[in-house]
Amino acid sequence: MIALKDDFPLVQFDEGRLVAFQTDWLVRSLRRAASRAGYQEWWLAEHVAESVTTYLLAGFEATTVGVERLSAAVRNILQVIGYAEVALHFVPDAPPAKLSLSEVANEAADGYELAFFEILGRRLQELVTPRTTHVELWGLEHCVKRLRSRKIWSRGCDSLREEIVAFVREHISAVNPSRSFILSVS
Repeated sequence: MIALKDDFPLVQFDEGRLVAFQTDWLVRSLRRAASRAGYQEWWLAEHVAESVTTYLLAGFEATTVGVERLSAAVRNILQVIGYAEVALHFVPDAPPAKLSLSEVANEAADGYELAFFEILGRRLQELVTPRTTHVELWGLEHCVKRLRSRKIWSRGCDSLREEIVAFVREHISAVNPSRSFILSVS
């Protein structure tokens, strides 16, 4: 038997991709739907997400749930609590695209910035889809130090860090030119 993280089923998207269920992803999708329905500061997003979480933990036995079935459960909850207009606008965002910059730097090897940017560009192309609204990158400091062959942060590290962030923004914007997105880099 395989134990899933926190006993949540994996969410299966239309293209077949499986991702771990994340409450914050669902809250973002609910807030976006509420905003489209005219509720700018909708306080119920967390409560609805918690209801879905309870359903997945207590009343769902499969190891995967299709995104459409999950969406139907969310819409049903929204209609039951009297927010059918939010249900009409509910479309789950794509899950956050996550990437370790340290791993990309390790693959490129010490001091090879050109290889790093080539690999990073390919990985972003694979990860970011037109539906992506949230990109999480981590390991930036380690990545920069590795590429600059430094143990201690330097002024050159600052410029490379800014170059990496600008590169990522440019690539994401190219995939989603008319869509806003959240970029988290740590």
